[in-house]
Amino acid sequence: MRPARRRPVEVVVDRVACTAHGVCAVMSDGAVELDEFGYPIPSRLTLTPDEARVLVEACPARALLLGRNA
Repeated sequence: MRPARRRPVEVVVDRVACTAHGVCAVMSDGAVELDEFGYPIPSRLTLTPDEARVLVEACPARALLLGRNA
């Protein structure tokens, strides 16, 4: 029996709510890069469901949101 496939989840960055703490970059193991001011680039990224939930919950500004496919 094959293990069930888990679809990737999109994480959206609310650029207005973001306060450039950089926690998302540290916790994403390189999936999130920061610009010279500490804001995440790109504004959308796709992760596994577990990675996405951990990242969203860790954001101190609550600027990361699970996309529609979560």
